Amino acid sequence: MPIHHSPFSAMGARVGMQPLFMRGLVCLVLLVVCAWQAAMAQSGVPAQYDSKLLIQIQQAARTLNYSGVFAYQQGAEIESSRIAHTFDGTNEKERIELLNGSPREYLRLNDSVQCLIPEEKKIVRERERGARFPGLLLANTESIDANYSVRVLPNPLRVAGRQCQLVDVVPRDPYRYGYRLCVDTETQLLLKAQTVNVDGVVIEQVAFTQVSIGQEISEKMLRPSWSTEGWTMVESRQQSVDLGALGWKISAPPGFTSSSQSQQVFDHDKLVHQLVLSDGLATISIFIEPYLNERSEYKPVGAAQIGSVNIYGIKVANFWLTVLGEVPASALEQLAQSIQYVPASKSK
Repeated sequence: MPIHHSPFSAMGARVGMQPLFMRGLVCLVLLVVCAWQAAMAQSGVPAQYDSKLLIQIQQAARTLNYSGVFAYQQGAEIESSRIAHTFDGTNEKERIELLNGSPREYLRLNDSVQCLIPEEKKIVRERERGARFPGLLLANTESIDANYSVRVLPNPLRVAGRQCQLVDVVPRDPYRYGYRLCVDTETQLLLKAQTVNVDGVVIEQVAFTQVSIGQEISEKMLRPSWSTEGWTMVESRQQSVDLGALGWKISAPPGFTSSSQSQQVFDHDKLVHQLVLSDGLATISIFIEPYLNERSEYKPVGAAQIGSVNIYGIKVANFWLTVLGEVPASALEQLAQSIQYVPASKSK
């Protein structure tokens, strides 16, 4: 789950016009359902929901005004960021300031993001992909119900001084992690998100330590900390590509589909292909670059882990592949070991 770096329609049934003799039956059913839900809450049994609840959380992150500070923990590292977000009914604006390490700020207008790098007097502009906290969903929810069950637990908690409802997003198979969310009971804004492994152990988390919701966000809160006059604007050098046509045979894990295939040119004209797979919550990225014997920065073949992100490096044909994702190591290794390359001229 892309709880770093983000970053997440109201739920409910539509009631149509019904014949008069049906309304009594509907009321009776509703009374039974309410009584059953109350009994489940008193017994401590979590209620079952579908991905519509996640859409509600996503809508809150997009349409509410809020500001605050959140902390992100990945492994032994903890980073804090300050956020201000506003929505005027048409445009969504956001400013995120990193409070640890080298100064960085991210300014967002809808899907366009600018990363400000003050020591280089540089602005890197690219399109937003996925969601930053307190956003949640990376794509549509069509596959989420097939891969996860959503359970609302009865006992509320408190995060950043606000009451929130605990929500468990439980994977249906071993190809993905689970998530434990705490959702503001008044506004449905995501206040805390934890990634948990198969044993229920938290391996990554992000949470507001201070938050204000619903207040007016001034333009000053959305402006950068530095004057950017004279700074260099850098556009992301990225374009779409068809990896299958180039000879790559990559079978996505169950429930994951391709969300983007691209090539990007880095410093010294280094060309890297990237495939991004997503199940709507988790992502897997596969980076493909030519293998050069004289280079020493390749990681050893095998796996590494940082928080919820597993990393697997492998040589395929004359290419070096770095496969990383917010999925269990076994699922990532299985994917990496299955990748094949057949030159286009030989694949026909």
